Amino acid sequence: MVPTVIDRLTRLPGAERVLGALDGLRRVHLVGGAVRDLLLDRTPREIDLLAEEDGVAVARELARRLDGALRVHDTFGTATVEAGDLRLDVATARAETYPRPGALPEVRPGTVAEDMARRDFTVNAIAVGLTDDVRGRVTSFPGALEDLEARRLRVLHDASFVDDPTRLIRLVRYGTRLGFFIDPRTEQLARAAFADDAPATAGLARMGREFWLLLGEPTVVEGLELLDELGGGGAFHAEPAVLERVLDLLPPDASREHALLAALAADLDEDDLAWWLREAHVPRPDLVLVAARAPRDLAARLAAATTPSELAAVADPVPPEAVVVAGAFGAEEPARRWLRELRHVRPAITGRDLLDAGVPQGPEIGRRLALARAALLDGRATTREEQLAAALADASH
Repeated sequence: MVPTVIDRLTRLPGAERVLGALDGLRRVHLVGGAVRDLLLDRTPREIDLLAEEDGVAVARELARRLDGALRVHDTFGTATVEAGDLRLDVATARAETYPRPGALPEVRPGTVAEDMARRDFTVNAIAVGLTDDVRGRVTSFPGALEDLEARRLRVLHDASFVDDPTRLIRLVRYGTRLGFFIDPRTEQLARAAFADDAPATAGLARMGREFWLLLGEPTVVEGLELLDELGGGGAFHAEPAVLERVLDLLPPDASREHALLAALAADLDEDDLAWWLREAHVPRPDLVLVAARAPRDLAARLAAATTPSELAAVADPVPPEAVVVAGAFGAEEPARRWLRELRHVRPAITGRDLLDAGVPQGPEIGRRLALARAALLDGRATTREEQLAAALADASH
């Protein structure tokens, strides 16, 4: 196993720089998802390092050697190093206890084995030594390697979801992303935790952060289905087909998280949704509110448009995420046409052309440009001269 992990690590972009920067340092290990993914022959999303002594000191030295930026998180004895495309999360080995269900843990220095014992799932509780003094040493929670081979997700103890309910959403994220099955006892514990409303003890900000990460997963639809099936969907719900259409319609410049959340929240009261967004610290909450506002009505208006310019008049005032959600709720083809083709159409003339033609500075410029664009969209003004004529024509004609 060890040669596989280290050999695959060296093939990653930038990994040789990291290993070189560790030269001469002591008792530093690769841990968590990086080990898991390398053993699965996947590319890790992040490189997490564990120092047996002072993780912040290790991070500070790595930042110096890599000419990178350092951010220290004193509460948990962790730090982040960023050097170009490299990002390293470095922690001090620690043990932790939970003062009450759902609370943030209280931590103290610990051994590598104790650090593995505080992890969320056994497949994430594997460490492989990287520095010369521990190179190749494997430390894992009992059964972790067997669970990884069996592609099984299992919590480390029965109180895991009670201690930290955010693990409930991570269970869904990892299970669907990795294609692992959930250990029956772990599934039983998850269902019981949802039934007992364990997420409420963690607070909406922490649970909302994990839910936001779920929305960014490549297997988000399957994840949301599993979350529902385990009893954790709550008020957010949309048919899988609707969510699939959201993803299919989504243009590159739109936010998938905001669009998916709006689709899930389409039937919620707007005031309730605004409160949830605020408490969950969702970025750009107004975007979700606009996209979730009566998407079926917007779909009906998109579908009723008989010309490209009429479609523009409906779609222009709202962000593309709102058009995506409306398309997923019943106006798929007009939404697709707008998002893929028509919204990028712009007339060849500019405001300067209109000023030169005698149109006064101010709102009239925008109104006249809109006339030119409408004529272009409808095929009535394909040349620059025709667009200028359309812009200068009286709006009543």
